[in-house]
Amino acid sequence: MQLIMMLVTGLFAVYAIVAVAAFALQRRLMYFPDAQRVAPATFNLPGVKERIIDAPDGARLISWFAKAAPGQPTILYFHGNAGNLATRAERIRRYVSRGYGVMFMSYRGYSGSTGSPSERNNVADAQLAYNALIADGIAPGEIFVYGESLGSGVAVQLAAANEIAGLVLDAPYTSIVDVAVLEYPYLPVRPFVFDRYETVRYLPSVTAPLLILHGEADRVIPVEMGRAVYNAANAPKEIVTFPRAGHSDHHIHGSYDEMFRWIDAVMNDEMRETDQRIEGAAQ
Repeated sequence: MQLIMMLVTGLFAVYAIVAVAAFALQRRLMYFPDAQRVAPATFNLPGVKERIIDAPDGARLISWFAKAAPGQPTILYFHGNAGNLATRAERIRRYVSRGYGVMFMSYRGYSGSTGSPSERNNVADAQLAYNALIADGIAPGEIFVYGESLGSGVAVQLAAANEIAGLVLDAPYTSIVDVAVLEYPYLPVRPFVFDRYETVRYLPSVTAPLLILHGEADRVIPVEMGRAVYNAANAPKEIVTFPRAGHSDHHIHGSYDEMFRWIDAVMNDEMRETDQRIEGAAQ
């Protein structure tokens, strides 16, 4: 009996140590920054330049920026929890080759940006990036906000607070808390997560058209979460899933074409509504 009690006490002690360590180090388990600062010219991206956004608290945010061709929208892009801007170079190339403008903002600690990432910082910095585009003279109706994985939670909060042309969510989650529960079912994570990114909470305030892209074989954020996000969102909305795609490879299964099709449709609807308003004012 004494041996059993010793084993139980030992196991409880180990569990407590693991739980406390997970709590204390949770942001290291959530964010995996590559701090290397790379110039866009390294990847021969025509028209793409590094742009620095200064935050009020002194942080300097690195972004890659290119102007849109006449009549084309600008993609304001928030990346996932790993890598840096350089690992998204091919995506930028695809968008720029289509004539889209881009602003790929790097979170604090990534790609040479100073400071440390957190939900509060990431969302506030996203607003700075949006404000910078508006200050450039880009109309809200020309800005499509794209959130990749972790960035989907940032994108939803930005879209809930600002006028935009449309919102693209790439492998979105209902909340980071729900993802953590799936990842660490043996830990009491729900009450103790700092950065919660509660996507479903903010969706009712998003009125822009929504496109969700999700791989059905995604083992990081299950496609069921993408469908739950879709069900919670306002219309107009669309979800496209890719049966053979995982978490970050749906671009090889056709997601670029689906996104371009959807953006063209949204832009055409906006142009028709603008023409109707002009015609109505002239009568």
